[in-house]
Amino acid sequence: MNVMSAISRKAEFPGLVGADGQPWHYLDTAATAQKPQMVIDAMSRALGADYATVHRGVYSRSAQMTLGYEAARRRVAAFIGGREDELVFTRGATEAINLVAYSYPDKRRVLLSQLEHHSNIVPWQLAGWQVDVCPLTTDGRIDLDAVEAMLTPDHTMVALAHVSNVLGSVLDARRAADLAHSVGAKLLLDGCQAVPRMPVDVAALDCDFYAFSAHKLYGPTGIGALWGRAELLDALPPWQGGGSMIDRVTFERTTYALPPQRFEAGTPAIVEAIGFAAACDYVDSIEVASIVRHEADLVAALRGALAPMSDVTLFGPEDSAGIVSFALQGVHPHDLGTILDEENVAIRAGHHCAQPLMDTLGVPATARASFGLYSDQADVAALVRGIERARRIFA
Repeated sequence: MNVMSAISRKAEFPGLVGADGQPWHYLDTAATAQKPQMVIDAMSRALGADYATVHRGVYSRSAQMTLGYEAARRRVAAFIGGREDELVFTRGATEAINLVAYSYPDKRRVLLSQLEHHSNIVPWQLAGWQVDVCPLTTDGRIDLDAVEAMLTPDHTMVALAHVSNVLGSVLDARRAADLAHSVGAKLLLDGCQAVPRMPVDVAALDCDFYAFSAHKLYGPTGIGALWGRAELLDALPPWQGGGSMIDRVTFERTTYALPPQRFEAGTPAIVEAIGFAAACDYVDSIEVASIVRHEADLVAALRGALAPMSDVTLFGPEDSAGIVSFALQGVHPHDLGTILDEENVAIRAGHHCAQPLMDTLGVPATARASFGLYSDQADVAALVRGIERARRIFA
């Protein structure tokens, strides 16, 4: 399958039909991606005829489901170039970042950037880290020259978005890793917006931790993953206590399983893990490099249509990865979103869980259009028509 044949078959995504039976121009993929039928089918089988618990049963179906669950771990790990013993299933990228923030033994200073999602800010604060914040370049990228100037040996962690969920700006992750390692710090990357949009190889990036979620990768909600270097995961204490993460329990003392099981207390999200793996299969069948090119064309088309409008402010770099944030003068993004909804166009409007970035941009909120592999030029045209209607209404 190539990317254009996938896009021409929007019927693979049952959610892309509006309530009135007309095409729904879904431009909120950065919040959550629509699900292809093959992911839905894989989860239906896992929840139905194949269903059993994992890791505990001695009966054959439980053994088969355990094999499927661990195969899903291998598949998700391989999707980013990692090994299965380095891949922890979590409830999402948010929990993955919390796991590192709370469990990492050397909690001193962490360096973040002004464009981070709240899930890469609040956990560090709650876990007691000293937080430093690097600025952005004029076009909305993380300023790595500033990172280099700010880093000290007292920084034990650098945590940055691989791709901004608001601006779509792409981090030079390999340089960020080199800078972090030069002072002895580790690099955690928030990969939520990167994994659906570009090839990711954790070995090539030379990062230490990588967090991402399934639902932005055309998979289910409620599950994500933390990849970590094996020796780093081995040094982390347990994140939560309960079944599955133990070696031996007595009332006097408990010993713990090896990673990744050490960090997966309780019955896991079995069906969701199967769906996560199916989503990786789906994206790989289309070729991520083709998705990169396709989304770049859509970004260029939308920015090209909006740039001549004197009452529209565009945020972020021109070569953003599948995401365009903008503001229409005199129209609150929520009002714009309501008008667009009447045109069967769905965008995100608000602070996008990035209030510090809104403060940096000097706005309370933005409108955000975000593309997926199913997006096409008809979606761009529908959005532009809706914006033009809003301009007339508020003129």
